[in-house]
Amino acid sequence: MRYLGVGGRQVSVVGLGTWQFGSKGWGWDRDFGPADAEAIVKRALELGITLFDTAEIYGGGRSERILGIALAERRSEAYVATKLWPTHTLRRQVIPALRRSLSRLGVERADLYQLHWPNPLVPLSWTMAGMRDARAAGLVDDVGVSNFGLARWRLADAALGSPVISNQVRYNLVQRTAERELIPFAQAEDRLILAYSPLAQGLLSGHYTPDRRPGGYRRANKLFLAENIRRVQPVLAVLREVADAHRVTSAQVALAWTVRQPRVAAIPGAKSVRQVEENAEASDIDLTAQEVEALDEAATAFKPVSRVKGLGELAKQIVTR
Repeated sequence: MRYLGVGGRQVSVVGLGTWQFGSKGWGWDRDFGPADAEAIVKRALELGITLFDTAEIYGGGRSERILGIALAERRSEAYVATKLWPTHTLRRQVIPALRRSLSRLGVERADLYQLHWPNPLVPLSWTMAGMRDARAAGLVDDVGVSNFGLARWRLADAALGSPVISNQVRYNLVQRTAERELIPFAQAEDRLILAYSPLAQGLLSGHYTPDRRPGGYRRANKLFLAENIRRVQPVLAVLREVADAHRVTSAQVALAWTVRQPRVAAIPGAKSVRQVEENAEASDIDLTAQEVEALDEAATAFKPVSRVKGLGELAKQIVTR
């Protein structure tokens, strides 16, 4: 496992995202449950994973509770990041929301507290004042944001009065907006990009076909339109080729591609011990320059359709049948 320095701590380049803990939309209490979550977290720690990400909104607070229970005896080994929902962004709301998260996690202090989404109705200065209060009260070590563009990230810096050390954004082989400005900024300023959805919610695993698509939360993801699953096949073919060369899975190659960048850590989810093991192994895959180039070329050629266009194509198929 490789590590990055963050706020004086060392965090693993592959972490564990825990949106799935307690969330029915990810199959909680159907595909996996509390015993599985505890086993996943325990195995993650054994494998050297130290970065764990959750949020007050995940499972209505259940994710924080489940993670807190699973980490209870080994809390000192983990760097725990949680997130503030944007309806709690007034200065006077920040500390109460954080205290509720800390209570669910069973801790007195958060390693990283992130603003989950920008709230255009609340000035950043108000929210960051609340973050300063939380830090002054000893309730949080590091402050981060999520889903921020570069201009807003800089504004958050100015409002906090010190560096906002991280920005959690969607980043994977076929969704690469972060490469334009955010990743270069993080590298230049010694910040951290936390890449969520590093496998494009499983699209890059190659497990899905136009006739076999996922349900739950992913039903609303345009990447899983039948047409987009067809269009992504050349990308999946290159992933399989590279995976075969390394004797690993396509998902592991996609994850290795994501964390090859300096100052980028990924937080894939896991619903089984085997999944978290594969995620951890991906951090040590050394892709060649030629392999990266082949993956980049295939991904650049992938042009997904929008949901509106996808529905239009579906309508055409129905009419012509």
